[in-house]
Amino acid sequence: MSILVSGADLPQNSKPSVVRRTANFPPSVWGDRFINYSSDDEETHARRVREVEELIKEVRRVLLASACQPSQQLNLIDALQRLGVAYHLDREIQEALEHMHAGYYDNKADGSGDDDNDLYNVALRFRLLRQQGLPVSCVDVFNKFKDEKDNFKESLSANILGILALYEATHLRVHGEDILDEALAFTTTQLKSAASHLSNPLAAKVNHALKQPLHKGIPRLEARHFISVYQDDTSHKKAFLKLAILDFNLVQSLHKQELAEITRWWKDLDFATKLPFARDRVVECFLWIVAVYFEPRHSPERKILTKIIAMASTIDDIYDAYSTLEELEIFTETIERWEISTIDQLPQYMQICYGALLDIFEEIEQELAKQGRPYLVIYAKKAMKILVRAYFNEAKSFNMKQIPTMEEYMEVAIPSSGYPMLIALSFVFMGEIVTKEAFEWIFSNPKVITASAVIARLMDDSGSHKFEQERGHAASAVECYMNQYGVSETQLAYEELNRQVSNAWKDINEEFTRTNAMPMPLLMCVLNLSRAIDVIYKNGDGYTRVGKEMRENVAAVLIHPMLNVNPV
Repeated sequence: MSILVSGADLPQNSKPSVVRRTANFPPSVWGDRFINYSSDDEETHARRVREVEELIKEVRRVLLASACQPSQQLNLIDALQRLGVAYHLDREIQEALEHMHAGYYDNKADGSGDDDNDLYNVALRFRLLRQQGLPVSCVDVFNKFKDEKDNFKESLSANILGILALYEATHLRVHGEDILDEALAFTTTQLKSAASHLSNPLAAKVNHALKQPLHKGIPRLEARHFISVYQDDTSHKKAFLKLAILDFNLVQSLHKQELAEITRWWKDLDFATKLPFARDRVVECFLWIVAVYFEPRHSPERKILTKIIAMASTIDDIYDAYSTLEELEIFTETIERWEISTIDQLPQYMQICYGALLDIFEEIEQELAKQGRPYLVIYAKKAMKILVRAYFNEAKSFNMKQIPTMEEYMEVAIPSSGYPMLIALSFVFMGEIVTKEAFEWIFSNPKVITASAVIARLMDDSGSHKFEQERGHAASAVECYMNQYGVSETQLAYEELNRQVSNAWKDINEEFTRTNAMPMPLLMCVLNLSRAIDVIYKNGDGYTRVGKEMRENVAAVLIHPMLNVNPV
């Protein structure tokens, strides 16, 4: 931790001799790389769009023609989802899986279902049905693969494709599904043992799955990876591959245009100069929101949500790494009043931040007015106020040098994770499916949103723990757990937090199995935000300290187009 005490180093209107922390966050690694982007000329773009539309028609014909061969149709649906183009065929895939689900239970009555004893098909069908929100029992389908000692049969180890399919299926497990807990342990051991003896493309599939299970991966990153693997598979469908590559590049082109606009906005704010203590991570924020919804139709939401998460990050640093408690009290009250007339009460650096926040929310209101739903801005403001109040409570705890119990800590840490706010803001733009009741549900702290926030908070705390304690930071979940339970080894605390994260994933999966759950698009926002955390914080705080892996992820999604646009 470093200290600023010189009056010259302080923002205007601040008292001299104020002792301030500063986190010394690394600067942005991107510079002005994304600020300008030249898209294809209109004629080229229109030609590619027409080509994609024709390929969608061809792929649809292939998918519908496979209806009489369930195992083939399962593989086609899986390929479309992994390739990142299933959003073009949502209705057809939904109907196919619903039909398969109904027929599946009819066949199960006499045990004569298609491919009923093939581990690969059984596991793939289970995963695709469950992730679609269709109920299916894991005990009914997987017990047959266990021996008389209630262990998974050792003979399964020769079926790597089946083992891999089961491994991916286990990540959709819910509480009480012991057989899937056992299956995860079994398949992980088998895949690690086999990985070094396999050849591509199977080796690439196994190694990637062990590093990043499909269910917890960012969809665009998973599509990028799978396209590369799929084109090396000699059995690939040419139309599927060509559609995936062309569509990926078209969507990436749109994302590049959006990011250029956002980075120009960010540069105009000039926070890097005016608020140099805060993290400069607008590119990483955009990737975060692309993880939530990448589809072209969500372009306005992506731009506004990126601005929101970038502002939340800046406000977090104001509370967490720079301001005095006295200043924070005024700032918190100002945001809760939400009036431009109160801005003069703030130090100049806070005025800069608050003014930018008000501008973004005015932009939100204008966008909602275009949709005929301007009243939803009330919920957006409420979510932001709850977040800021949580930031202030954390700042008070730090100033009092408190180490709360885990229960006390999580009560504040869940809203301060930012995820309840981001979920609420993402719902604001989801159209007619979001009712007043949906927002009442959000603010009632439902289990699935709490679970997503738990994943965000605990993975953040584990990933950033060492760096934050070095610079001087409020007690994280690591300290709280160690202090409450008398644990002397940090690793033991990490293991407990990982167990809680695993349970939170089961909570999220459980919501997808409920018959009266929120609409699927809304639940997907919650799931995708959880996926973003899993990827960004899996190996440390990849947001604050942007390392090789985060740079590669940004490059894969936002810089390099897919090659081989005319696969043969």
